[in-house]
Amino acid sequence: MVLRVALVSFRADLFLALQAGCAASGHEVVLGVVGRSRRPGGAAVSGVGAKVADIVPVLPTGVDLVLPGDIGGLVDALRGYRVDVVVVCGFSWRLPPIALAAPALGFINVHASLLPRYRGPAPVQWALRNGDNDIGVTAHWMDERIDTGNVLVQRGGIALPEYVTFDELWPLLGPHLRDVVTAALDRAATGDPGRPQDESLATYAGALEAEYSRIDWSRSARSIHNQVRTFHFGAGIAGPYADVNGERVRVLRTRLTPGPGTVVHCADAPIWITEAEPA
Repeated sequence: MVLRVALVSFRADLFLALQAGCAASGHEVVLGVVGRSRRPGGAAVSGVGAKVADIVPVLPTGVDLVLPGDIGGLVDALRGYRVDVVVVCGFSWRLPPIALAAPALGFINVHASLLPRYRGPAPVQWALRNGDNDIGVTAHWMDERIDTGNVLVQRGGIALPEYVTFDELWPLLGPHLRDVVTAALDRAATGDPGRPQDESLATYAGALEAEYSRIDWSRSARSIHNQVRTFHFGAGIAGPYADVNGERVRVLRTRLTPGPGTVVHCADAPIWITEAEPA
């Protein structure tokens, strides 16, 4: 059974990875979708035009790109293009039953964690914050809640670099996203309902709190190093800020082994600030 697939994302490289997953499983991409607002019916986010300009050239020839303004527009598009399944990787809308039922089989979400760990919008930030050595990718059926649907495919053990930015991470995840999408679509085509998530293992990776933007030298050196790594990736808030030798600075890089830089003594060990700028 060849599925008619709609892809929803926000970056050209992610569309390419999702398309590669569809091609490997022999399914047909019939529609691309970009969320132009953070919420259905909301104002367009800044830079959406530039995103569209990047995405259009990588779409397969003849495939349309739509930017629905609300739930009704999304439902009409999916029904109009006779979509069997929607594959999502990066979409902030919370979808009601009428939207989830618009494609014949449903929505598959691709999430950057091994669910049910790190449900929510910031899984990579919390993996960095907690000092995880690796991350995973999960493809699951979407339901009305956030990242709670039945799991189709998971891949773990993806090494997390010590310092990595948001823009650097997605190309590293591309091959894993492709493989997960391929396997998930193959299972969807057979009617696989997936397996329920273990709620006893669930954790939530929400937006980082404002207090996290300030470094507290009374904490462990490792936790502060991970805090700096989290902000290097992109934390959604400015920081991290600290008082160093009577000056308030934004700390950009640290290390836990002796070397060049300014040494600061934390609760359990010293840390070396290797890059900072005035706040």
